[in-house]
Amino acid sequence: MLENSVWKQYHQDLTIRDVISKFYEVDPTMIIDDEKELYALLKRKLTKKELRLFTMDSANVSDEEMMKFFEVNSEELAVMKDKLYKKMRQDKLRYPVRMKQFSENRYVEE
Repeated sequence: MLENSVWKQYHQDLTIRDVISKFYEVDPTMIIDDEKELYALLKRKLTKKELRLFTMDSANVSDEEMMKFFEVNSEELAVMKDKLYKKMRQDKLRYPVRMKQFSENRYVEE
C-alpha cells in the first residue's frame, strides 16, 4: 500500500485516516477511504518538508530529533509547526480530505 512512503517510516500501525480523523476531530468514516488517495492528496497540498513534519509530529517524534533532521532551532521548528497546522486547517485541504462526507450530500439538478 504505502510501503515505501514517508508515512510508513514513522507509522507502522496507525493509518493516515486515523491520524487525520483525530486532527480534524471527525469520525474516520467521514474521511476518504482509500489510503493511497489520501496520501496523494496530502502530497499535493503540502510541501515535502511539511508532509514529513506532519508525519514525524503525529508519530510523536521528539522535537530534538525533528530539529536535528530539519537543521533548525526550537523557535524555527515552532514556526514550521504553526505554519503547517494553519495550512491543515484551511478549507482547501480540510474539504478534500473529508470529500466522502460532502459527496454523500450533493444536490442533484433536476
